[in-house]
Amino acid sequence: MSPVLETERLILRRHQVSDFEACCRLWGSEEVTRYIGGRPSTSEEVWSRILRYAGHWDLLGYGYFAVVERQSGALIGEFGLADFRRAIDPPLRDPEAGWVLHPDFHGKGFAAEALMALLAWADAQDMARTCCLIDPENMPSLRLAKRMGYVEEGTVTYHDKPSILLVRG
Repeated sequence: MSPVLETERLILRRHQVSDFEACCRLWGSEEVTRYIGGRPSTSEEVWSRILRYAGHWDLLGYGYFAVVERQSGALIGEFGLADFRRAIDPPLRDPEAGWVLHPDFHGKGFAAEALMALLAWADAQDMARTCCLIDPENMPSLRLAKRMGYVEEGTVTYHDKPSILLVRG
């Protein structure tokens, strides 16, 4: 079971099979994947991602939300918490927050609105301590994380690339 979170302009809900095409458009954007993997995702990779999200909810009781703009009904991003068991030393101890937003919706406050709702939900689930990994060049995400209370803890290497580890709580 996964909750539905609602804000003034957004609905955060569990992914559905019908989200596949919108997720392919999201993850097919070079701007979205610039700091996440460095290349657009294939449809096969997007499908695996959606299944991984479902597994998180079913096995761990938390996961990623599809973010839908209320006004248009369009899926505009994905925000959530995960345990990806990343090959990082030392391993991450806390649920890892992550987010992507379609470039058409950048700069309009949607990311802060969605992340605030996600973190309020996490706090209510006794998951006040979360972490996130952000590419050092991804200044918008670093600013958002810090605005939401994340504090830089150090730099880690993941897939031969540096990432900033931030912790909240």
